[in-house]
This record gives sequence, C-alpha cells and structure tokens, in this order.
Amino acid sequence: MPQVVIFMGSISDEEKMRPCSDLLGELGIDHVFTVSSAHRTPERTARLVAEYEAAGCQVFICAAGLAAHLAGAVAAKTIRPVLGVPLTASPLGGMDALLATVQMPPGFPVGTVALDKVGAQNAAWLSAQIIALHDDRVAEKIRQARDGFKASVEKAAASLERS
Repeated sequence: MPQVVIFMGSISDEEKMRPCSDLLGELGIDHVFTVSSAHRTPERTARLVAEYEAAGCQVFICAAGLAAHLAGAVAAKTIRPVLGVPLTASPLGGMDALLATVQMPPGFPVGTVALDKVGAQNAAWLSAQIIALHDDRVAEKIRQARDGFKASVEKAAASLERS
C-alpha cells in the first residue's frame, strides 16, 4: 500500500522529480512514482486518485510545469493532503507553474514547495513529516537526518575555522 503517490505531468519531468522518489525510499516510505496528466489523461488521474486513496494513500505529490493544473485537479478529487512541485518548463522560468500551483480556490488547498529538484526533495520531507504524525519510525528517521544535517554544518564550520 503506497503511503505517498507522486504524479508527474510528463515523463520529461522525471529527472527533476527523481530526488523525491529517492528520498522517500531512503526514509522507508512506500510510494508510487508515475505519470498522469491533468490535461491529456484527466480520467486516468481521477481514477488513480480514487484507487490510491481507497488503498490508504496519505499524501499526493503533484509536479507539473507550464499551466501546472495537475495539483489542483488532484486536490479536487481527494481530501488527502496534496503537495505541488512547480517545474521550470517554459520561457517564464517556472513562474507560470508556481502561480498555477499556489493559487487554488478556497477549500481545495495545495501545499506548494520550491521549484524543481529542491521542491521535489522538500515535498518528500513534508510528506514524511505528515506521515510522522502517526508513524514513530518515520519520525525517528527525520530526527536522525536532521542530526546529520547539523553534524555536517558543524564539521564544515570547524574545517573552515582551522584554515
């Protein structure tokens, strides 16, 4: 049973979203990583949301560029948290996707993270934090990761201060 489902609007988004899937795997969070388009395959998107929600999915992550309608289309079909990752795919540098993802009508929120790979990673971290509300194992993995972040900064500072 996947706890998180990652939807990309196009297979060309895989490189930008791979860090999300990789991080969820490292955290031991069951997930699905797939392509479904709000515009080209709206029936597939709606069907998958219903199937994964019924199977117990806790969080949906949606990544799209350009009009970036995917997160909103998913939010319209579920009451589970939806996280949007806007992608740079146009001459507008991702501003179009950012605005399309963050600007949802009241009652259908999409938690929007940063663009591209940083957003992909933060969507995985935020999903993990949501799951950690009821999963002590995931909560501990997040704590351990944060301890590692702290240690790496302290190590870098010590190295710099010695030089």
